[in-house]
Amino acid sequence: MALFKKHKTEPVPPEDTGAHDTSVGTAADVEAVMKKYDRESNTRVWEGLPKLVIRWLMVAFSAYCIIDTVFLSTRQEVRLPMFVGLILLFGFLTFPAKKGDERVNHMPWYDIVLLIAGPGAYFFYAVNAQNVVQMSARVMQNDLYMIIGLIGILALVELCRRCVGLPILCVAGVLLVYTFFNLGGSADFKMTLYQVIRTMFYTFNGIFGGPISVCAKFIVVFIIFGAFLERTGIAQFFINLANAVAGAAPGGPAKVAVISSALCGMVSGSSVGNTVTTGSVTIPMMKKTGYKPEFAGAVEAAASTGGQIMPPIMGAAAFLMAEFTGEPYGTIAMRAILPAVLYFTGIYIAVHLEAKKLGLKGIPREQLPRVRQLLPKIYLLAPLVLLVVMVSTNMYTMAFSAAIAIVAAVAVGLVNNVVEIASKSSNREDFLTFGKIIDALEGGAKGSITVAVACGVAGIISGCITVTGLASKLLSTIVSLSGGHMIIALALTMLCCIVLGMGVPTTANYCIMAATCAPILMDPSIGVTKMAAHFFVFYFGIVADITPPVALAAYAGSAIAKADPMKTGFNATKLAIAAFIVPYIFAFSPQMLFVDVTGAFQVVQICISALLGIFGVAAALNGFLYRPIPALLRVAMAVGGLGMMIPGTATDIVGFVLVVGIVLYQRFSARRAAMV
Repeated sequence: MALFKKHKTEPVPPEDTGAHDTSVGTAADVEAVMKKYDRESNTRVWEGLPKLVIRWLMVAFSAYCIIDTVFLSTRQEVRLPMFVGLILLFGFLTFPAKKGDERVNHMPWYDIVLLIAGPGAYFFYAVNAQNVVQMSARVMQNDLYMIIGLIGILALVELCRRCVGLPILCVAGVLLVYTFFNLGGSADFKMTLYQVIRTMFYTFNGIFGGPISVCAKFIVVFIIFGAFLERTGIAQFFINLANAVAGAAPGGPAKVAVISSALCGMVSGSSVGNTVTTGSVTIPMMKKTGYKPEFAGAVEAAASTGGQIMPPIMGAAAFLMAEFTGEPYGTIAMRAILPAVLYFTGIYIAVHLEAKKLGLKGIPREQLPRVRQLLPKIYLLAPLVLLVVMVSTNMYTMAFSAAIAIVAAVAVGLVNNVVEIASKSSNREDFLTFGKIIDALEGGAKGSITVAVACGVAGIISGCITVTGLASKLLSTIVSLSGGHMIIALALTMLCCIVLGMGVPTTANYCIMAATCAPILMDPSIGVTKMAAHFFVFYFGIVADITPPVALAAYAGSAIAKADPMKTGFNATKLAIAAFIVPYIFAFSPQMLFVDVTGAFQVVQICISALLGIFGVAAALNGFLYRPIPALLRVAMAVGGLGMMIPGTATDIVGFVLVVGIVLYQRFSARRAAMV
C-alpha cells in the first residue's frame, strides 16, 4: 500500500479532456481500473455497524503504532508478534478470498476461521514469548507450539496471496521447499518440518526478521503520515503547480504528467496507485492533445514509477536505506539526486521531442493556474520540509520525526481551513475536519496491511537464504556464470531484482532487495560499493512495475488510455531507459552517486555531462530532433550519450563531439530543407 496513494481526482469533464473518446473519465471507471491492477483496491464491502466498528479498530491500531513506535520500548518477542497479529486481523477483515467479491457485510465461514486462527497464532506467541525464549530450540519438542507456528505461517501466506499477489509467494514457496530438503528433507519429515517452523516463526531469522522489524518501527508511521498529508490537499497543489509550470509548453499535458507524477510519486509507495489516480486526469489530456494512447499511458506509468526514486522521500525508501546501510539520511537523499534527475530529464526530453515530431500544442494559458496564485499555498509543503530537516540533521529519530510531521500536517490542514475561509472559497473539499483526521488514521492502518504482509514474506525469503547458506551459493553461482566480469554479475542480479520486485510495494520491495540481492553485489569478488549496490537493487526492483511481461503500472496506464498493454509497457520501458542505464554506470563509477569525488569541479562535470548524455540517448530512442534522425546517426548519438553519462574526461569528450556534432548537423539539415 502507498505511503501516499489515493489522492482524490475529480471526474474529468469530457469537454476539457477528450475523455469522451475512449478514456477513463468517471470515478467508477478509475475504481474499476484500480480493482483490476491493484490488489489493495479489492476489499470487502462493510456497511452500518460492522463498518463503524472496523473503522474505529483501525483508528485505534494507528494510534497504537504511533505510541508504541515513539514512546514504548516493548520487548521485540512481544511487540512484533502483536503487530503482525493485528495486521492479519485487519487484513482478513479487509481482503476477501477472491477478487470482485462485493457482497455487503459478508464473510464466509472459512474467513471467520482464518480471522480467529491466523491472528490468534501470533497473539499466542506474544503472550508466551518468555516461554519461547526459555525453551529456545526445545520448542520443537512441543507439538502445540509447532502447530500454532504452522498456522501462523500459512495464514500470512494466504493473506499475502490476497493483497500482494503470487509472484513473491512463488519465490518464497520455492525457497521454503529448498530449505526443507536442505535441513534434512523426508529422512525425518516431522523434525525437519518442525525445524523450518521454528526458524520461520519463533526466531528473528524468519517472519520477524529485519523487514518486519523495520516495517513496525518506521514504515507504518510514514504510511500514517502520508495519509494525513493527503488530507491537506498537497496532491492537487502538485498537479496545479505542474500545470502552471509546463502546461502551456508544446505537448504540455505530457509534461504536466511527468512533473506532477514525480512530485506525487515522491511521497508515494505505489506505482500503480499513482498511475491510476494522477493518470485519470493527465492521460485523457494527453490523448486530446494528440499523443497516441499507448504513449500517453506509458508517460504516466514511467513518471509514476520514477516517483519512487525521487528524493528526498523516495516512497519512504530513503529512510529505510539509511537504516540498512548505516549512512545518514541526508547522504542517501543527496546521492539519489543525480540519478533521479537523469530519469525524469530523459522522460521530459522524450515527450518534448514527441510533441515536436507530431506538431503538438500546449494548453491555452488562460485555462491554466498561475504560479503567483499557487505561491500563497506553499505552506502545504511544510510537513514534508519539516520531516526532511529533522531526519537529515539527526534532530530526532526517524519514527519520532514522522510523528512530529503528522502533527505538523494536522496544523497545516487547519491553517488551510482558515485561509480558505478568509478567501471566501466555495471549495471546501480540502478542508481538514475531525472526520478527515479519523479517515487518515483509518487509511494509515489500511495502508500498512499490504506492506507489512509483504515484509513478513520477505522475512521468510531472507530467512531461507540465511539458514541454508544459499547466499554464498548464489554468490558463487553468479561469480561462476559471470566469469569474473562485473557486467554479467550485474545483469544476473538485475534479472533477480525484476522478478522479486513484481507487484511488491516500494518499501517492502526495497526490504527484499536489501536482504537478498545487495549483499551479493557487495562481495569483494564482484566489488560494487555498498551505496551503489543498494541503489542498484532498489532501482531494478522498482522498474519491475514497467518492465514487460509483468508491468502492472504500464498495464494500469493502458487501461485508462484504452491502449494495447504490451505496447504501453514497451513504450514505458523506452521512456524510462535511464533507470536501466544509470544503475550500471554508478555500479562501475560510484562518482555518479557523488562517492569518491575529488572536488566541486568534478561534481559539476559529472552533472553537466550526464544531463547532455541522457539528452543524446533520449533523442536517439525517439529518432527526432529538428527532423527525423537517420538510423546510423541514431546509433552514434546513443553511443555518444552513453559515453557522456559514464564519468571520465575521455568519455565525456568523445561523447560531447558525437552528440553536439549530430545536433548541429540536424539543425543545419533542417534549415537547408526549409529553405528549399
